[in-house]
Amino acid sequence: MIGIEGRAILTTAAMRAAEDAAIAGGATVDALMARAGQGLAAAVRRLTAGAEVLVVCGPGNNGGDGYVAAAILQAAGHRVRVAASGAPRTDAARRARVRWSGPVAPFAEAPPAPVMLDCLFGTGVDWPLSGEVDAGLERLALAAGIVVAADLPSGTQADTAAAPGWARRRPATLTLALGALKPAHVLYPAAAACGAVRLVDLGLACPGAVAVAQRPQLPEPGAESHKYSRGMVAVVTGAMEGAARLAAVAALRSGAGYVALYGGSGRGGPDAIVHRAFDPAALADPRIGAILIGPGLGRDAVARARVQALIEADTHPMVIDGDALHLIDADALRRRHPVILTPHAGEFAALFGASAGSPLDRARAAAVRTGAVVVLKGATTIVADAIRTSVHPGGNPWLSTAGTGDVLAGAIAAQLAHPGSDPFAAANAGVWLHARAARLAGRSFVADDLANALTPARAGA
Repeated sequence: MIGIEGRAILTTAAMRAAEDAAIAGGATVDALMARAGQGLAAAVRRLTAGAEVLVVCGPGNNGGDGYVAAAILQAAGHRVRVAASGAPRTDAARRARVRWSGPVAPFAEAPPAPVMLDCLFGTGVDWPLSGEVDAGLERLALAAGIVVAADLPSGTQADTAAAPGWARRRPATLTLALGALKPAHVLYPAAAACGAVRLVDLGLACPGAVAVAQRPQLPEPGAESHKYSRGMVAVVTGAMEGAARLAAVAALRSGAGYVALYGGSGRGGPDAIVHRAFDPAALADPRIGAILIGPGLGRDAVARARVQALIEADTHPMVIDGDALHLIDADALRRRHPVILTPHAGEFAALFGASAGSPLDRARAAAVRTGAVVVLKGATTIVADAIRTSVHPGGNPWLSTAGTGDVLAGAIAAQLAHPGSDPFAAANAGVWLHARAARLAGRSFVADDLANALTPARAGA
């Protein structure tokens, strides 16, 4: 049972391909099932302090994993019972059933236990559970103090992240992803039904361009650093200057050496922020590392002209956020300098239109279409370029307050402004810092608190 940072996320089809490749290389289904069962049993023993366990087994290989886990727990002296929805239907599951020497109760009649290990269905489910099965799982789960799901809570659709009713009403305590993470482990609503997620390593090769984000490597100033070598951020404002000041503060507190606010009133904010008039010629200054436009910009003719002037000038890397996302053409963003787009779901739909597929699919398609790095903000934030996709699960609900997106844009701009930065890495670092600052800010914070919390977040990174 290991953490999920940096781990690959595979679709159902990719997972099958990984298993098939392992079997072609000499592994067997029975060996993979044995590893899964061992991982499940080890996690249950660690969590339950000897409490009685009810293992609920289905007819497929997920049920086979459950029989293996039950047999291991029984051999270790753990109190364990098994209930099944039917006889095993795969050869490997039949062989696993033979390992279990105890009785098997009908699923519909099984008494609950303090711990439920859910091995009814795995990742192959792409249909809703019947009402009878959903109610049966809910009955057992609500009576259990701990619910452990093998691979996914039964009835969860791995690729679409649709969650069954019982698991929405009584989420798993722990979900153990078998072999690799699936989209449902990190995308909502299924992610909420999974509870805590950990990985059981089955020894599979799991290549893929989609992975959970991990702690970034952030640049540190050296003995010869100065304000420009740490990165200068130019924030272009407009009708609502307060949002732009929030972004500017966030950029400073995220590591930028110099932040200038262009086009505002010339007042407000920390004295460390430099105020200048909007001037495209001044914004061509080669010392600028990144331009941020969108927070506080407005959507009037002046705002539109400023956005178009900066895109056409193509003098620096850009972060495009907020109002500016409503003023650009998604098909006219390919330029010499990189662009990072930071839409939430509504801005994404306005820019790219309605589209099918998961948020992972949509973010990747938008990145391919524009050539930009796309940061699709939400409960799970997704960062995608044309090749890579990074997922930041476990969003903080206290971020649902005005101005937090402006803070994120400033944090990302600070990372992008650093000389030699990789735009994809810069976007991920900004999202990671923003999430860490939100944890440090606690509960019921306002965006100003969040921006200020970026200093300790950056210090502890």
